[in-house]
Amino acid sequence: MRDVFVVSAVRTPVARQRGYYREYIAPELLALVLNEVVERAHLDVKQLDDVITGCVYQIGEQGFNLARMGVLSSRLPETLGGISINRQCGSSLSSIQLGYGMIASGTMDVIIASGCELMTKYGIASDMNCTLSNGQNAGHPITKLYLDRYGIPNQMTAAQDIAGLWKITKEECQDFAVASHEKAFIATKEGYFTKEIMQVQGLDKDGNQIVCSADETIRAGVTRESLDALKVMPGTEWMTAGLSSTVTDGASAVLLVSGEKLKELGLEPMARVVANAVVGSDPRIMLTGPMTATPKVLRMAGLKMDDIDLFEVNEAFAPIPLAWAKELKADRSKLNVNGGALALGHPVGNSGCRLSVTAIHELQRRKAKYALVTLCTGGGQAPATIFARV
Repeated sequence: MRDVFVVSAVRTPVARQRGYYREYIAPELLALVLNEVVERAHLDVKQLDDVITGCVYQIGEQGFNLARMGVLSSRLPETLGGISINRQCGSSLSSIQLGYGMIASGTMDVIIASGCELMTKYGIASDMNCTLSNGQNAGHPITKLYLDRYGIPNQMTAAQDIAGLWKITKEECQDFAVASHEKAFIATKEGYFTKEIMQVQGLDKDGNQIVCSADETIRAGVTRESLDALKVMPGTEWMTAGLSSTVTDGASAVLLVSGEKLKELGLEPMARVVANAVVGSDPRIMLTGPMTATPKVLRMAGLKMDDIDLFEVNEAFAPIPLAWAKELKADRSKLNVNGGALALGHPVGNSGCRLSVTAIHELQRRKAKYALVTLCTGGGQAPATIFARV
């Protein structure tokens, strides 16, 4: 297997629902990061072999193969193909993993792996409530057999169940959420995200055109008291919107290159992809996958928990990274060091690549060695990838 390197990594600021990007269409938002990730590497676009894009809700403007439509909305050549993939919240981390596999196998040399999701237009489960052109309902992917085996899937109640199973309290989750916002606020103020974020034209709350250069989702001054004031979600004991990731919009991309092409083109690497893994997990609580994906990818890399300098474990809900840390006895000081999705948002199909972009840039800033990225997903799965700074 050939070595695979990341030579550039970029993301848009994350936007609130009906925020910065409310008038964008998805291919044009994706096109921005496709252009930028190539420009940052000073790469001749003729060297590109493919574009892989993670996207969960592949309907409407995100349908008809978002990756290819992003290419055709960009400055990249029309001779460049694109493929869109869906592993729920892990979609764009899987785009990196698939790009790695194509390059490591010798099939291709240069791939853009990316993610994009406009949840303002296509919210949670929007692909489950479609109408056909004849007016009939398109049907539902949750089958009777699934319901008989696993019951009705509900991520919020699953998060509550996980908190109970791992004996995680409401107060622990609230403190974790407060810390996520505090870390993200400090990271923004200190400029830690500056190199990873590209400036994007967007809209302010009044509809005026502005240059967006920071995540729109971070809230200063979040406290236990402010979280306590939020409505408890149905079917849970104390889970609220403040303990779950926010509905958001965004796009991100990394440029993957083989070791041979890296030398041939004289490109400067940021990181090497060390190992990849994916697991399935119990669909009833569906969000525990990172607990088994992490030791699996560590085994594949020949590494231990203590070898990892940075962990990016998606904060879909506060109990998830807390249960992960408890189960694996992780060093919490290495976990989501600049905040996570509780503060930065979770534009589902984009999140895996966004986490990777953040992890790679933070490795550079800290001059650290290894970062591990993993996400739970709807339906009970989890991809995991380890990057090494070079």
